[in-house]
Amino acid sequence: MAPDAADIATSGKPGDRFAPLTAQHLAVGDGHEIYVETAGRPDGIPAVYLHGGPGSGCQPDHRRLFDPLRFHAVLFDQRGAGRSRPKGSLEANTLPHLIADMEVIRESLGFERWLVVGGSWGATLALAYAQAHPQRVSGIVLRSTFLGTREELEGAFLVNLPRIYPELSDDFLGLLPVTERDLPLDAYWRRILDADPAAHGPAARAWHDTERILSEHKPSKTRLDLAAVNNASRGLPSTPFMEAHYFRNNCFMRPGQLLDNAARLKGIPGIVVQGRYDLLCPPSTAQALLARWPDAKLKMVEAAGHSLYDTGVRDAVIAAMDDISQAFPINSVK
Repeated sequence: MAPDAADIATSGKPGDRFAPLTAQHLAVGDGHEIYVETAGRPDGIPAVYLHGGPGSGCQPDHRRLFDPLRFHAVLFDQRGAGRSRPKGSLEANTLPHLIADMEVIRESLGFERWLVVGGSWGATLALAYAQAHPQRVSGIVLRSTFLGTREELEGAFLVNLPRIYPELSDDFLGLLPVTERDLPLDAYWRRILDADPAAHGPAARAWHDTERILSEHKPSKTRLDLAAVNNASRGLPSTPFMEAHYFRNNCFMRPGQLLDNAARLKGIPGIVVQGRYDLLCPPSTAQALLARWPDAKLKMVEAAGHSLYDTGVRDAVIAAMDDISQAFPINSVK
């Protein structure tokens, strides 16, 4: 499914070495057209960046993670996310679909293999893709490893949240009727995916704001603004809807799938960047993965949490990509 040449645009300001080389909407089937852009040097080391969420989309700063003199970087918005069309669509939107989309992108660009880079949900997709197509992966760089399990989500929202931010936990649970608090994650996902704005509006805002606080090592606030959460005129964040869709379906994987299949990563070099105080994706998760993936090594960032923009995390990701790519001469894996 090669893109229509008329739908490819060369963009960027003259002299901006991080500007996109190309931008396109690529038809991948099921009515989906995903936004794909490339950056760097056309004969550089192929690399693909996988955004988080699921549902967040790529940002211009993500291009700056890649040395434009070394990499031919590919960034794309996953189905329903960012600039992909139709925006927010949950139809034919599963982990196997996203893996298949990555193969369409790789083949359309003529890459034999590429370096796969992803953080949080992007790490989930990176691992799932590499396990499905190990022969297409030259290396992996992960940040804040998330294995897509319910246990991890319960650990973040039902263990770490009340332990570190008890008042925020009270806010989070207090938005649910007492009868729904025994299984609060299921209640939130059900409400977020409810067609009634009176149900999904407050739930989506509360989920988004709580997750945001948990993602930052030093958040600017540690309580929900209940007036803002219930303000129907406030815009709706997009990620809670995609997250609810994926999370209530166990990220479309069987329990423990990514750890069980870790042997498929044998021979693929990897670097895992981990914030010491990550409340969403704690170091124990990275450690469990590394125990089954001896070709990877850990880069711990002290005094950092989950966010790419916590102190030291972004620099560690850039250094990891430069480090792991030293073994790949430019144009050696195209």
